[in-house]
Amino acid sequence: MSAFRFFLDAVDPVTGARVGRWQTPHGTIETPAFMPVGTLATVKGLTPEQLRQAGAKMVLSNTYHLALRPGAEVVAEMGGLHKFMGWDGPILTDSGGFQVFSLATLRKIDDEKVVFRSHIDGSLLQLSPEQAVQIQEQLGADCIMCLDECPPHDAPPEKMRNAVDRTTLWAARCRDAQKRGDQALFGIVQGGTHQEMRERSAAGLLPLNFPGYAIGGLSVGEAPADMYSTLDYTVPMLPEDRPRYLMGVGRPVDLVEGVLRGIDLFDCVMPTRNGRNATAFTSEGTLKLRNLKHRTDPRPLDAECDCPVCQQFSRAYLRHLFMAKEMLGPILLSWHNIAYYQQMLKNLRQAIREGKSAEFRAAQLAGWQRSV
Repeated sequence: MSAFRFFLDAVDPVTGARVGRWQTPHGTIETPAFMPVGTLATVKGLTPEQLRQAGAKMVLSNTYHLALRPGAEVVAEMGGLHKFMGWDGPILTDSGGFQVFSLATLRKIDDEKVVFRSHIDGSLLQLSPEQAVQIQEQLGADCIMCLDECPPHDAPPEKMRNAVDRTTLWAARCRDAQKRGDQALFGIVQGGTHQEMRERSAAGLLPLNFPGYAIGGLSVGEAPADMYSTLDYTVPMLPEDRPRYLMGVGRPVDLVEGVLRGIDLFDCVMPTRNGRNATAFTSEGTLKLRNLKHRTDPRPLDAECDCPVCQQFSRAYLRHLFMAKEMLGPILLSWHNIAYYQQMLKNLRQAIREGKSAEFRAAQLAGWQRSV
């Protein structure tokens, strides 16, 4: 029997939003779910216990970055990624495909492989589909990703088509290279905001029968409306009985819009990156702590949030930490932001069960438009 099973528990008949459970070797995740990003085997500034207290069940790490340091062989020697980072819940590793996009000036690509010049010391890192799988098997995450080519959203048609076809070619090689049976390998649908290219990508990947499918190449510069319209026609192409993962997204509103279009899994650096930069996500929109109006504000970040940060600290104190450049400030805001994402999706899951996901969306949008 497979170590992975996906159950659909409820579908909102109006929007198509889904509630499910995804069983993995390191625990079951209720979906829709948000995965905090721990690129280098750490979610910046937070301990595994703080992540658990924030409600996180699954985290993401990055193949490219861990291959550079400390090296996949080091992680394997230390007992695998779970033991290495002290996290006993499920982990997903990105294949390094996003770095094909984000580090375009530091790599060369052909149908065989990608060759990166390290952003750390200039050394060369070769990443073929087979090597991407091998590295991820050494890391030992529960869910691993096929190596893909993520083209810019405004790539010309020929370049977009080449990226789609290369992604399909590499996906087949990744599947054939996989040796471990306790890791779920996901295929990644590419194609930018072009329906024909998304159809071409899905048509190539679905016969490979992956246990889950990701949608890549969004939130890379296109307008939010274009992302949502792309999801409108892409999600129905994917199997209903497997997890659907929207990579690298995003803002709270993007999560809600994605869920209402049938997405199950998300990841993004935004909660922690914004937290490190004195910006909190709340039920009334984003709150910028450095603003003078918070200097003597005794209120918590969010009166509707029950995270440890909101239960214990005032806006005035949190602002003081940032103005004094105390390291506790970024830690506490990152902690709150992740807790906010987790609580929002928990509430959205309940709304889906009750067939009220559209009402939930309307209430959230109204709340985010208030001034804080």
